[in-house]
Amino acid sequence: MKEITQLAAELGRRLQVLNAHVTAAESCTGGGISEAITRIPGSSAWFEAGYVTYSNPQKTEQLNVPVELFATVGAVSREVVEAMVRGAQKKCQARFAVAVSGVAGPDGGSPSKPVGTVWLAWGVGEQVFSEVQHFPGNRDEVRRQTVKAALEGLLRHTAEEISNQG
Repeated sequence: MKEITQLAAELGRRLQVLNAHVTAAESCTGGGISEAITRIPGSSAWFEAGYVTYSNPQKTEQLNVPVELFATVGAVSREVVEAMVRGAQKKCQARFAVAVSGVAGPDGGSPSKPVGTVWLAWGVGEQVFSEVQHFPGNRDEVRRQTVKAALEGLLRHTAEEISNQG
């Protein structure tokens, strides 16, 4: 908890330097990323909104994820998290965004997407970056590691933006 709070606080400092905002689109973390960010006093200056879109219909309704993606690649996929991050960014006009979708467990895994499989995507301006992670542990541990990875990715991308300004 302390480490995640420190990551969120550093994210806030960097976003203020950049005069930028962030948004989060979450599935498997159930709002954990947004909670970590809003734990920081003053986060209303740089956090726009968080979207908890646990069901596929809500991913489509709230974030404009094309419904056909669920049948073709599934909710836990690069294509879906990239659509989620774009949808959240567009709705909030935020320069930075993160999206996550995964199998936290204990059930729901498959041979191709076992428990612990999480796709993450980051939106930075017009660019989108995504990656898949395979986190060990139980449901709480997978969710915590996902929140941490989401924040670390935002820190990586904000650091790049700050160095580009310098």
